[in-house]
Amino acid sequence: MKQVKFGTTGKLVPAIALGCMRMSSLTPAQGAELLEFAVGQGINFFDHADIYGGGECETIFRKSLEESSLKREDLTMQSKCGIVPGMMYDFSKEHILASVDGSLKRLGTDYLDVLLLHRPDALMEPEEVAEAFDTLESAGKVRFFGVSNQNPMQMELLRKYVKQPLAANQLQASAAHAGMFSAGMQVNMKTEGGVDRDGSVLDYCRLHEITIQAWSPFQYGMIEGVFLGHENYASLNAKINEIAGRYGVTNTTIAVAWLLRHPAGMQVLAGSMSQTRLAEICKAADLELTRREWYEIYLADGNLMP
Repeated sequence: MKQVKFGTTGKLVPAIALGCMRMSSLTPAQGAELLEFAVGQGINFFDHADIYGGGECETIFRKSLEESSLKREDLTMQSKCGIVPGMMYDFSKEHILASVDGSLKRLGTDYLDVLLLHRPDALMEPEEVAEAFDTLESAGKVRFFGVSNQNPMQMELLRKYVKQPLAANQLQASAAHAGMFSAGMQVNMKTEGGVDRDGSVLDYCRLHEITIQAWSPFQYGMIEGVFLGHENYASLNAKINEIAGRYGVTNTTIAVAWLLRHPAGMQVLAGSMSQTRLAEICKAADLELTRREWYEIYLADGNLMP
């Protein structure tokens, strides 16, 4: 499995991570089989959030791990906090600490390798976040920290107060959700793609060595559906299928390879609970598209190249 740098931590992580948002659909026995298969493919990085399945996904993960032959110390566990579903976002010190304790209990571990702040809290007080991070780090409960779905200025505000480096930023990205690539190429243009909706977050993360974790690599819109095979993305699918045939792999592999081809050194979050599909995804780590192929896929979705 191809390895990528994890921020400035000095840690190398697999280019593919397993997102556990759907893990509550599995029994512990099924989960154990999936975890062992994932690790066998080179995926030892697992992404959680305190809200996934109302916490049940973390519980099933713990039970699955207990039924497996895997050891906690051989895995990288990441979780996220800050969302109170349907009510608010909460980056208060009290909420962060309580959320981490809840995740640790459900996961059956003494520490998280990584904690990410989930979606941005408009009422964030960075001083409180800094206190929470310091408390968690000194207690040995969290080793590395990061964010999710944040723009550069939000990260700058955090970095003014938080002494720990932000190792990762989880952002939605796919061949059908390529806004952060388009904005960098359609600069100073009155085009839809030229609208900078995220403050050049891609370039910012590269400048500050913050690893981008690409979530929903097969989705269009905000978890509205999969673009692979979708009639509304006929041209994009035709090009992906053409390239897939060239390499003798599936369209799933090419969709992930497109993200991994970018020199930002992204880590792709795969949320599949299917071993077959996970194997297809993992093949992308060993396949490097050419520059021309990357652009062919980009243009096939109707993006402009001025």
